[in-house]
Amino acid sequence: MGYDFLSIEKKWQERWESEGTFNADKDPGREKFYCLEMFPYPSGALHMGHLRNYSIGDMLARHLIMRGKNVLHPMGYDAFGLPAENAAIKYGTHPHKWTGDNIEHMTDQLKRMGCSYDWRRRVETCNPDYYRWTQWLFLQFHKKGLAYRKTAPVNWCESCGTVLANEQVINDGHCWRCATPVLKKNLEQWFLRITDYAQELLESLEDLPGWPERVKLMQRNWIGRSEGVRLSFRVDETDMEIETFTTRIDTIFGVTFLALSPEHPAVSIISGASSRKREIEDFAAACSAHSERDRAAAGGEKEGIDTGLLAVNPVNGEKVPVWIANYILMEYGTGAIMGVPAHDQRDFEFARKFDIPVIPVITPPGKTPLDGVTMEKAFEEDGIQCNSGQFDGMPTSSSLSAMTDWFVGNNWGVRETNYRLRDWLISRQRYWGAPIPIIYCEKCGAVAISENELPVMLPLDVKMKPGENPLAGAEEWKRARCPQCGGEGTRETDTMDTFICSSWYFLRFASPWMDSLPFEGGDVDYWMPVDQYIGGIEHACLHLIYARFFTKFLADLGMLKVREPFTNLLTQGMVIKDGAKMSKSRGNVVDPDEIIRKWGADTARLFILFASPPEKDLDWSDQGVAGAHRFLQRVWKLVETNLFGLRKASDITVSMSGLQEKKARDLKRRIHYTIKCVTRDIEKEKQFNTAVARLMELSNALGSFSPGTGEEWSLFREGTEALLTCLTPVAPHICEELWNMMGNEGFISLRIWPTIDESALEADTVTVVFQMNGKVREQMDLPAGLAPEEMRLAVLSAPAVKKRLEGKEVIKMITVPDKLINVVVKG
Repeated sequence: MGYDFLSIEKKWQERWESEGTFNADKDPGREKFYCLEMFPYPSGALHMGHLRNYSIGDMLARHLIMRGKNVLHPMGYDAFGLPAENAAIKYGTHPHKWTGDNIEHMTDQLKRMGCSYDWRRRVETCNPDYYRWTQWLFLQFHKKGLAYRKTAPVNWCESCGTVLANEQVINDGHCWRCATPVLKKNLEQWFLRITDYAQELLESLEDLPGWPERVKLMQRNWIGRSEGVRLSFRVDETDMEIETFTTRIDTIFGVTFLALSPEHPAVSIISGASSRKREIEDFAAACSAHSERDRAAAGGEKEGIDTGLLAVNPVNGEKVPVWIANYILMEYGTGAIMGVPAHDQRDFEFARKFDIPVIPVITPPGKTPLDGVTMEKAFEEDGIQCNSGQFDGMPTSSSLSAMTDWFVGNNWGVRETNYRLRDWLISRQRYWGAPIPIIYCEKCGAVAISENELPVMLPLDVKMKPGENPLAGAEEWKRARCPQCGGEGTRETDTMDTFICSSWYFLRFASPWMDSLPFEGGDVDYWMPVDQYIGGIEHACLHLIYARFFTKFLADLGMLKVREPFTNLLTQGMVIKDGAKMSKSRGNVVDPDEIIRKWGADTARLFILFASPPEKDLDWSDQGVAGAHRFLQRVWKLVETNLFGLRKASDITVSMSGLQEKKARDLKRRIHYTIKCVTRDIEKEKQFNTAVARLMELSNALGSFSPGTGEEWSLFREGTEALLTCLTPVAPHICEELWNMMGNEGFISLRIWPTIDESALEADTVTVVFQMNGKVREQMDLPAGLAPEEMRLAVLSAPAVKKRLEGKEVIKMITVPDKLINVVVKG
């Protein structure tokens, strides 16, 4: 017959689909498990990174189905985004058609991989049935005052022609999608007030023991909580005050200048009243043309311009110059800093370049006091206060709290907890996204659209042009009536950041048919939270933070009972080929369709799961793929060659006591040892590669076993069924076919996972070590389970042991059953 994998895989995929094998419905009487991989962007075709992600998730879902759980395993598409617009321009098509065609192609690919998805629940974020509820959620944020509009310096990608959230600026200030350097630009934009949830987002990371510590650390650093003092410096001879935030109020006596970010609102006021107006404006523009990462980099070139203004230090009345400096960023703190060059290296470099005084106010304990004139670098460690009035001589460990109390007590400032996290900028100047449901009225301002008028549909009769948002020119679409006064209004032409769409899709999967709300309460109460989430670590400070924010907000609305969306998180590594991450630009991409055609989906799945632990990078190997295929051929041959005997063999399990031959007892032990280890590897350790390795070992053991008696054929059948059952989550098609060939009914995919016979794990013999004074001297095989007295007698009676003990005085004897005997001797 032979292993015709293409016809076998097609056969079982069609049967699973026609019979709804993996459809999941709410069942309060069963334990649920929600398994979810991060859904893909429909870029055209799956790549090997996708394949790895979905192979891991599918293996877990199938295993848990076999463990008797009610498993929800859905799939959908994160279908809005700029690539669709670029493709439409490049190929002369429409984003709607390009995206729809890609979705169908990728769905076909996933089905050919044999993924166990409940396809009834498929969602696409570009479908009006979905983005209607994305817009509805925006309105809920708006009602609660958490969606607002303001003019602010934003991250601007010239190539994409749109703004980016802070989290989308990566790799030294580049666009996360196209790698173009990001600039700053002042625009009026919509924000979500994620900062209202900053503290809970930080604290509740402690409630996620199933998340990698690396991801939690990345989120802690991104949220960036710091405690300090907010204070203001009065600008001399003006009515202006400059507000700053500092975590080191103990350095207040060392302030020798103030520095503003070029994007600070005060800069325009200062330049407007300055004789150096043009210079200040040119300097601010030049700074904004560089990435924030470059400007703020340690050791980077410090640039600045003196405004000519003086600010007054509230503690001593000293007047210090106000500068505008390139290394001060509007995104951090207040966009203004009190410069303390003696104790901050960047301030030190700036002060030395522009000849600004350096006044040390903390000095190393037990050493010569610092001299601001001769210092070669800033002293940033703890020490002893100096030049600090009544606080001189006080160690930092005491002075920081004491000076905070003193400063706040004099009403010069207030204690404040600050966060690096900034409100989420969600406006995008592009077409292919969810329209923001706002109408602008000259009389009423920005007015939210009524919920019963949702969705605000994207117009399809638009022309795509490079660098343009066609909504801005869709005059008929833009015209709308004001929901408040009924007068003429204009629709918002910005669309929402696509990360909005992916911040709640896991909830829609619970109720994809719901048309009166985004999801039904009973459904999410049953299915949520997601028990296992799988995806790339690159989303640690993007999607994962946003999804947590949405979940907490919806819980506050009373729509969810959970406040965290994902109980366990697995972040898989990349797929590497020829020493580099697979990419079209490097020419090292492996086509999943070609792999499936040449080797089969089961081979692809097996190689992916066997080649590397899931959290590590996977090195693609054509030889490894061929090796995985050879293993499946051996499994096929094992069953096919023994098919007559397997069909005749009794399915009544033979106990260990019913097996007399050593080879049969060893096989029985191997079968149940494999079941135990594979179960642990999958469920506890998440080391799927070692689970596959153990199944290969069991296959070898079965291949070298020649059954003769009826009991041995029954044992061989038990082992073969255990092999196929445990291999099913990895390579489901071949296992279904072989299970069927053996005369079994139903799907092996729905078979209950084999039970471990603990008695079969007991060894017939054990290796016992004999030690003298803690050093190993002899080893011997003894019957397992001997009583301590019997074990001592057997060991001490051995000729080699007797010889070693001749003439020795035994002081003490330590016995560890089935392990060792240690004799302490004298002489």
